[in-house]
Amino acid sequence: MGKKILCAVSFVAWLVAFLAARNLAWTQEFYKDKTIRIIVGFAAGGGFDTYARIISRHMGKHIPGNPTIIVENMGGAGSLLAANHLYRAKPDGLTIGNFIGTLVLQQIYGTKGVEFDARKFDWLGVPVQDSTACALTKASGITSLEKWIAAKEPVKIGGEAPGANDSDTPRILKVALGLPIQLIEGYKGTSQIRLAAEAGEIAGGCWTWESIKVTWRKGLESGNVNVVLQLNPKRHPDLPNVPNAIEYAKTEEGRMLLEAAVHNPGAILRVYASPPGTAKDRLELLRKGFMATVKDPGLLAETNKAGLAINPLTGAEVEKIVASFFKLQPAQIARLKEVLQPAR
Repeated sequence: MGKKILCAVSFVAWLVAFLAARNLAWTQEFYKDKTIRIIVGFAAGGGFDTYARIISRHMGKHIPGNPTIIVENMGGAGSLLAANHLYRAKPDGLTIGNFIGTLVLQQIYGTKGVEFDARKFDWLGVPVQDSTACALTKASGITSLEKWIAAKEPVKIGGEAPGANDSDTPRILKVALGLPIQLIEGYKGTSQIRLAAEAGEIAGGCWTWESIKVTWRKGLESGNVNVVLQLNPKRHPDLPNVPNAIEYAKTEEGRMLLEAAVHNPGAILRVYASPPGTAKDRLELLRKGFMATVKDPGLLAETNKAGLAINPLTGAEVEKIVASFFKLQPAQIARLKEVLQPAR
């Protein structure tokens, strides 16, 4: 009887291993001659687009079958259109979404137009944990925080839509620091905000420093653009002499707003995800492929040359951060919603 049981156990173990190996082989074969689309929720030329296109040039070789990776832009509503699209997309492992992580907060606030449940996305990771800064043109006359504070009229700041950091950040600053701000929304990406600022339509904008220092490099180097404020838990090494918003927040509420709406979401701003229900074996290959890509020497050489930072998080780490947003207290959510979702 003992030998029969041992043989049965051995057979089951062999069968499980065989099926697992066969499924892995099928999954690896699946990506051969396939094309994976990365849907970027912002216009071409911005920071999100820049990262995504570099990733697309290296990721295929880190997925068995060496699929082709292409980037498609789906700008609009601060990348909400792309997030909603991804949520409805076929979970076949051939579509990846890249939208702004602060949209998770929009779900918590019950924002109209959010058609996803962030807890159901299959997260791949982020290439960099972002910091935030405000860059304004010299022509606007606001070349320092002191001049901004003393401005006699509200300073026009460009944004996309609620949920995008370039819209949420100015709203938080207006309340937490009392800065005179007129938020002009409707731009489809930071590239459009930069162009509007250079044309004199607005003074500038507030979004990730990792993007600003690359996409607005010429303006910074010429002195036509100045970083007048940063919004980070502590001063960024690149910006040691730039005032940090948390240092000027005089109330507990102001500090809470900065931490909950700017600091904490910064880690997952450039998040990558697959549609809910993606097959586990394909999701695992995508997750491993993504992390291998952001550590690829070729990608690192390219990002280093472009001045782009790489400081990744895994899909599992993103899941934990997303879960933490759903643990905010009702009073905190109510105040954040009041500030970031003003009545129209």
